[in-house]
Amino acid sequence: MIVDIIIPAYNEEDSIGLVINDIPKTLVRDIVVCNNNSKDNTASVARNAGAIVVDEMKAGYGSACLRGMHHLKTNAIIPDVVVFLDGDYSDFPEEIENILDPIKNQGMDMVIGSRALGNMEKGSMTVQQVFGNWLATTLIKVFYGYEFTDLGPFRAIKYNRLMELDMQDKDFGWTVEMQVKAAKLKMKTIEVPVSYRRRIGISKISGTIKGTILAGHKILWTIFKFL
Repeated sequence: MIVDIIIPAYNEEDSIGLVINDIPKTLVRDIVVCNNNSKDNTASVARNAGAIVVDEMKAGYGSACLRGMHHLKTNAIIPDVVVFLDGDYSDFPEEIENILDPIKNQGMDMVIGSRALGNMEKGSMTVQQVFGNWLATTLIKVFYGYEFTDLGPFRAIKYNRLMELDMQDKDFGWTVEMQVKAAKLKMKTIEVPVSYRRRIGISKISGTIKGTILAGHKILWTIFKFL
């Protein structure tokens, strides 16, 4: 099973090397860091740590992920599975085997790493984030009939199923768009518990009132958009 990793990153020079170093290299082929117009040394640190670095000048989490997907399409041999992972060292990259196992051994199409089911360090998520996750996943269950506990960024999906989703979101709605579309297509999905810690640096979304409001609005809008 060929596994490639996509890591969107904006100004993560202090953390990106740690993320890459903790990824079990025997389980993955390529680590693609999508440098989202960083103003620091994120790109050079990632490259020195052994990652492939691609640049996306348009700001936005989704924009960076889409750029990474475009890169994967250029490979002579496309991956079987794509893993998405944040670059701020809040996720535990060494848990990737747990993320991949349901795809490899249970025939799942997509696996979401659930922070709600796992071990979260105190203060690693704000009250707004916890409530937002609860509200979003509750609405997905009500309107789409799929039960999730988290919109966690650490996730894996079969490449061919990822292509079927026709992902479009350029920023805050990326993770919820993927889960809503997977529900609409009746994909086989499952959650596994993952650990979560305080990120290195300040969050670009939950670290500001404006970011929190914009993210919350976009997530709710995305859920209702596909009804």
